[in-house]
Amino acid sequence: MASDPEQSSFAKEGSSFGEVGSAREPLLVGVHDSESYSVSAAILPFLFPAFGGLLYGYDIGATSCATISIESSTLSGISWYNLSSVEIGLLTSGSLYGALIGSVLAFNVADFLGRRRELILAALLYFVGALVTTFAPDFPVLVLGRLIYGIGIGLAMHAAPMYIAETAPTPIRGQLISLKEFFIVLGMLAGYVIGSLFVVTVAGWRYMYGVSSPIAIIMGLGMWWLPASPRWLLLRAIQGKGDVQNSKEIAIRSLCQLRGQASGDSAHGQVDEILAELSYIGREKEATFGELFQGKCLKALWIGAGLVLFQQITGQPSVLYYAASIFQSAGFSGASDATRVSILLGAFKLIMTGVAVLIVDKLGRRPLLLGGVSGIVISLFLMGSYYVFLDNSPVIAVVGLLLYVGCYQISFGPIGWLMIAEIFPLRLRGRGLGIAVLVNFGANALVTFAFSPLEELLGAGILFYIFCVIAVASLAFIYFVVPETKGLTLEEIEAKCL
Repeated sequence: MASDPEQSSFAKEGSSFGEVGSAREPLLVGVHDSESYSVSAAILPFLFPAFGGLLYGYDIGATSCATISIESSTLSGISWYNLSSVEIGLLTSGSLYGALIGSVLAFNVADFLGRRRELILAALLYFVGALVTTFAPDFPVLVLGRLIYGIGIGLAMHAAPMYIAETAPTPIRGQLISLKEFFIVLGMLAGYVIGSLFVVTVAGWRYMYGVSSPIAIIMGLGMWWLPASPRWLLLRAIQGKGDVQNSKEIAIRSLCQLRGQASGDSAHGQVDEILAELSYIGREKEATFGELFQGKCLKALWIGAGLVLFQQITGQPSVLYYAASIFQSAGFSGASDATRVSILLGAFKLIMTGVAVLIVDKLGRRPLLLGGVSGIVISLFLMGSYYVFLDNSPVIAVVGLLLYVGCYQISFGPIGWLMIAEIFPLRLRGRGLGIAVLVNFGANALVTFAFSPLEELLGAGILFYIFCVIAVASLAFIYFVVPETKGLTLEEIEAKCL
């Protein structure tokens, strides 16, 4: 076969750089060529994938206001405004169902499509979903639009962390992936603000959903312009899916575009290092489903899926449900207005996420997780105590709520997505991250749907205490299981942490 000489040639090249005991072997001695890059050139390869997170966050914020608009007999602009509780649930959770579908699709097509094309497809689904929702003539079409948009969310939240992780310079990789969480929160805040502007407009819900369509176009065009991930190109080549030498040249050009002219000749050295490291670890065979539950990938799956599971089952979808009532009981003016409370908390979340972005590559992942989750434990205990026996001290609940939001945004919020983007071996990264994203959205759906019956059965205070116990368990999981990945290349993470 024509590909045999190429594989043989690559194997020789790999042995010269990746042989055990070689002075050039980067995985064993921890030495790799200095990554030259231009910060300005690194912005766009982050920005366009991050728009996927922005559109996800925007949907959360806008939907909270859109439900108010749709149910209004005078402002909905429709004849089918009198929706049942089940229909409201379908409206608000439609994108979540879609995200679950998108996560399953991502598991099956991610490695074939590649990160770039998956994000282009996500942008297309965002655009189509926004248009179908905006111009929906009846409720079934509205739900269909929400599902389509949600599938885009599932694909985007799967591919964006991978693309950013695989293209970002190692020294700022943590900041850039964490900044994606910043964009999710920014989108939520934008959704609350824009929703509050259109909520008093006739058929305002249509405008709320329509606003996302031009952003989806920008995202799609931007990803069309950006190159494919160099690591994905090289992986496909050594798996026999392309010409090795040609893929190497394309990867060098891609790296130069991603890192800017400052990368210069170092792009050749960086590509050679990636090739050597992939060859050393062994990448010639395409990944099978069974390998996800063996060896290094099983450990990565345990770390990644565990983090995103605890991210959700420590109460994240539920705590903010009580925000308006907590602020109202504390006597804050306008606290009965849920939209104003949402904007206030959205701004606070944005500030705290910004703090995490600034310090994640200085302090590391573990300190932020351990410190932030410790604060979550205290906050959940405070809110549980308020609802059980301190109901005459609303300041306790306010402190607990703000402490929870702040600690979540410097720990589980950004670091959860960062770790699942870093921790999986390259050959299994697409499928492994697909399972982690599926666990994330599945746990979100479970907590969201179980919250109301559990609250009615146990009461809010006991429920917060249960979340507190789970948070303590998550703290132990982080301490004993989650490794530190600060300052390591993705290949070094695989070699040293798994």
